[in-house]
Amino acid sequence: MNNKKVWLITGAGRGMGVHFVKAALAAGHAVVASGRDSDRVSKALGHSNDLLAVTLDVTSRADAEAAVRAAVDRFGRIDVLVNNAASFYAGYFEELTPEQFERQLAASLIGPMNVTRAVLPAMRKQRSGHIISISSAAGLVGFEFCTAYAASKFGLEGWMESLHAEVAPFGITTTIVNPGFFRTELLTEQSTNHAEPSIEDYDERRAKQLEFWKAQNGQQPGDPAKLARALIIIASQEPPPRRFIAGADAIALAEQKVADPRGGSVDVDRQLNIPRSEHSVR
Repeated sequence: MNNKKVWLITGAGRGMGVHFVKAALAAGHAVVASGRDSDRVSKALGHSNDLLAVTLDVTSRADAEAAVRAAVDRFGRIDVLVNNAASFYAGYFEELTPEQFERQLAASLIGPMNVTRAVLPAMRKQRSGHIISISSAAGLVGFEFCTAYAASKFGLEGWMESLHAEVAPFGITTTIVNPGFFRTELLTEQSTNHAEPSIEDYDERRAKQLEFWKAQNGQQPGDPAKLARALIIIASQEPPPRRFIAGADAIALAEQKVADPRGGSVDVDRQLNIPRSEHSVR
């Protein structure tokens, strides 16, 4: 196939990453599927001559460099990088420990930087490539109980927007994807970590937040398979969009933030059905 590309996808062992890999393979592309446990990745995706499963903890620069070497050795190039791996440290800022905050940034901000840093030499040599980073609606607006997660996603977006100008002269493009609530495994016990309750002033609001987030697991309205197919289309466009907002909820949040003449105060509780707190400021 003349349009066959080589994709490197992080966080491919479960959740949205599995859908991304399957969609790329179905479209006739080759995929390097990475995760912390390559055996789990292989089990989730099966066997294909166009599929290579590799071990990659995105917080490890050595893992990132090894994964890129394996991809180039097997397929000769890397055309599309999807920074998908992430974690979720939920809780009020005062109750999250500095170590938890650092782990959030390590997985969702520094991790994509590690993998991108490893991939860029190959893409510069090719004078082509496409870097797709999966952000969130929390990269557009801040959410109560999500200070660490939002910080990582806001940072991701600032880095990606700046990176675009640096790599565009080499024929490399970038896309930020902002999904709303999609049925992924981000809210499962394996991916979500909560701050330990430690401050009485937050007790009532914390209880409501925990009830809400736990109830959302598996009930999110967005279909990850549909988003995966959209990614295939985005990667085929010349040039691809700099940003793709996915899901009616995320679109509504973005439109409300842009339209607000006061500078972007957004009623996220109403848009995402998050329980209101009597202490919330609107």
